[in-house]
Amino acid sequence: MRRRLAFAALPPAAAAATFVVLAFRTTGAQPLAAETAAPLTVTSAETGWRAPGVPLAVGGFAGAHERVVLRANGSPVAAATAGALGCYRLRFVPARPGRYRLVVSASGRVSRAGSVLVRPVVLDAVGDITFGEQVGPALVEHGASYPWTFVAPTLRAADITIGNLETAVSTRGSAAVKQYTFRGPPTALVPLHTLAGFDVLTLANNHTVDFGRDALLDSVRAVHAAGMQTIGAGADESAARSPAIVEAGGLRVAFLGYSDINPLGFNATSTEPGTARADTAAIEHDVRAALRRADVAVCFFHWGVELHAQPDARQQAFAGACLAAGARVVLGAHPHVLGGVSRPTARSLVAWTLGNFVFPSSGVAARTAILHVALGADGVRAARLIPARIEGFRPRLDAG
Repeated sequence: MRRRLAFAALPPAAAAATFVVLAFRTTGAQPLAAETAAPLTVTSAETGWRAPGVPLAVGGFAGAHERVVLRANGSPVAAATAGALGCYRLRFVPARPGRYRLVVSASGRVSRAGSVLVRPVVLDAVGDITFGEQVGPALVEHGASYPWTFVAPTLRAADITIGNLETAVSTRGSAAVKQYTFRGPPTALVPLHTLAGFDVLTLANNHTVDFGRDALLDSVRAVHAAGMQTIGAGADESAARSPAIVEAGGLRVAFLGYSDINPLGFNATSTEPGTARADTAAIEHDVRAALRRADVAVCFFHWGVELHAQPDARQQAFAGACLAAGARVVLGAHPHVLGGVSRPTARSLVAWTLGNFVFPSSGVAARTAILHVALGADGVRAARLIPARIEGFRPRLDAG
């Protein structure tokens, strides 16, 4: 899908390697001599790109029981003995970014096996997106792409993009009895995917059920129809707690969403639609289950106190539960101000509050950012905040 590189590849270096033997040696069998050997072929060459830590596989045919070696940039990285019919398969796990040119050799014969670029998967994450208040009328006047004019190219360049959809998307239902209620039309979602490149939206917050449970289900369907996945809400508690899994560069990334800001009637139950309530035991269970299907887990929370950038004890407990269960990235929203980014370990990250993004803002709330994260199979390789400022409700990247 769409993407351009966001991180420069580093020079190739030593990489972890393993090998597998696909067939047993028969008694007394000997490798063929070079001058009488069967052709050495490659039937599954590697091309394109992979994330660091994602295995590369090369297979083909050689002589029966012949030793086959895989080399990356001239260095041996894996070896295997072909089976009785000559079939071999080699597995190589590159640990560092770089361009790897692969060849296989056997008894002096050499065949090219492709070239692969190893680089981190780029994840971009942003905070609150709403179609409520003055955003809705502006969309009618200027079109659904209007909020994304200044930031779409940057977001679209990432491999995976996620944000917090803090609004109902439906024409049904009545407004809940609360201070603020937000909603907008399904057409407003289309440029999030086609223009700004969003892949996943979390609906775990205190506004997606503003117009009732039917409107919430409409929102889920509308996001899916626009080409994106949802987390944090669904037809029942099981669906709300289910992960969205996105693959990029061979890396499978699982996303989970939870809300700790829960108006009455917003939470999903075993039989009713709603949002996923933040609960440490459930979070730990969900993360471990997601990691049986994915390489990296990311949790997105709606939590904290409005206009307070510093995390409180509850936020720290939820983040700790995610990390203890194996998640590598924890994202937060709700305070409407941009907060700090913590690195609990060399390969994990917590962004306590990503602030507003497409949201009516002024003063300190108008300061925002795109969180730019580089991921490998072992977690976070690098991260930075790309600063931006909200003009009315439209984010614009800072100059320089």
